[in-house]
Amino acid sequence: MTVFERVKELCKERGITIVQLEEKVGFGKNSIYSWKKNKPSTEKLEKVADYFDVSTDYLLGRTNKKRYYDLTEKDERDIQKELQKMIEGLSEGGYAAFDGKDIDELDEETKQYLIESLESTLRFSKIMAKKKFTPKKYRD
Repeated sequence: MTVFERVKELCKERGITIVQLEEKVGFGKNSIYSWKKNKPSTEKLEKVADYFDVSTDYLLGRTNKKRYYDLTEKDERDIQKELQKMIEGLSEGGYAAFDGKDIDELDEETKQYLIESLESTLRFSKIMAKKKFTPKKYRD
């Protein structure tokens, strides 16, 4: 996939046109369209990457990972393992908020909301940790 195709895809995801992107980042008309045949300058590539909050490596096609802090398959497996431990802890009465109550005593809707909330919190925590603790040399 070319740089232009990646930018076009990101515009589509964001719900804007390439012309609107050019206006927002201060480019001249059709400058991004010229990327079909010519390589963009580093400065322009960085502006577009910053606008979409993606890495320049993603735009250049060197990686399919948009951001350095995106979750990997391993991260997803780790989240599921931790979530399972938490659910087991709730079922065993290991958490103070559920002392005396078993998670199985909750109605299905409440139980599902609780599990989704825990999973969301684990994902958010993992992303925040990656943002905070990933060394700068590995960020782009």
